[in-house]
Amino acid sequence: MSEAAKRGGSAKAFLVKYSPVIILAALVVVSSIISPVFLSVQNIYNVLRQQAPYIMVALGVLMTILTGGIDLSAGFLISVSHVFLAAAAAWWGFASGGGIVVAILLCLAIGFAFGCANGFLVAKMKLAAFIATLAVMMIAKGLSYIITGGSPIKLPLEAEGCEGADALIAFGQSGDPVIGLPYAVWLAIAVVIIFWFIMNQTMFGRMIVASGSNKQAVHLAGVNVDKYIFSAYAISGLMAGIAGFLICARAGVATSTNGDGYELDAIAACVIGGASLSGGKGGVLMTICGVMIMGLIGNIMNLLSVASYPQQIIKGLIIIGAVVMNGMTQKDE
Repeated sequence: MSEAAKRGGSAKAFLVKYSPVIILAALVVVSSIISPVFLSVQNIYNVLRQQAPYIMVALGVLMTILTGGIDLSAGFLISVSHVFLAAAAAWWGFASGGGIVVAILLCLAIGFAFGCANGFLVAKMKLAAFIATLAVMMIAKGLSYIITGGSPIKLPLEAEGCEGADALIAFGQSGDPVIGLPYAVWLAIAVVIIFWFIMNQTMFGRMIVASGSNKQAVHLAGVNVDKYIFSAYAISGLMAGIAGFLICARAGVATSTNGDGYELDAIAACVIGGASLSGGKGGVLMTICGVMIMGLIGNIMNLLSVASYPQQIIKGLIIIGAVVMNGMTQKDE
């Protein structure tokens, strides 16, 4: 092969591998040209705050995709977990300073419990991930409606004994006193760093990837593959619970449909970030790029007052392009 051909192949591989970064950078440039408001600090902070829950869900869903599965329940795990948080604060007397901590822990525990149910069905009962998580999604959706009765649950604010609920809202809607970066974004940054370390520097992360790339070889090596698959779904459920906490803190209200659709955007973000739905391929940082690509599309369309339906068309075209590039990468490898 000639030097020119080698350079051409290397350039193509580079463009395909880092396509999420290139797309994200291009979106930032185009958006800043189209709208002068885009690069304002307030808009940037708003975008980051809005994407914090999506980052949580996408990281959890990424874990399941890496094992060769998928989590369709994540959206309604957000719904049911944050409904429990709001109900605990508004109805069950957990709106005080210490009580809100219990309510938040309940929110995370609900998400984690449903994630464990997914893990049990997929890893132990050997159900197809699509079917298992779809069933759990329906259970979570039904439970959300039962608890709320179809009506929003508002956090009790500015009342005696509700200082915990007030602090929760302050966390969700305000930022640090130095640069004003939303606290939710700081939490998302910390979680991304933790996930990156786990997936790149620990045996657990390597086994999660190996469970999806070559499950049979890992099993023959004496590794308990089911343990890692179970863990991936449990973590995904926990991340949905964290996303539910952030949504409730930002909105101050919980509804039975608040998380609807988050799982699809999370899956799309993972695919845009280069994750393979057959398992064993995907990265934390590229998934974050995928989340931000989805978020920037929505943001610039909102700034231009474009209706939601054209936004869906553009997102769909980007997902198709990402899948095509993903296929090109696999052929090159």
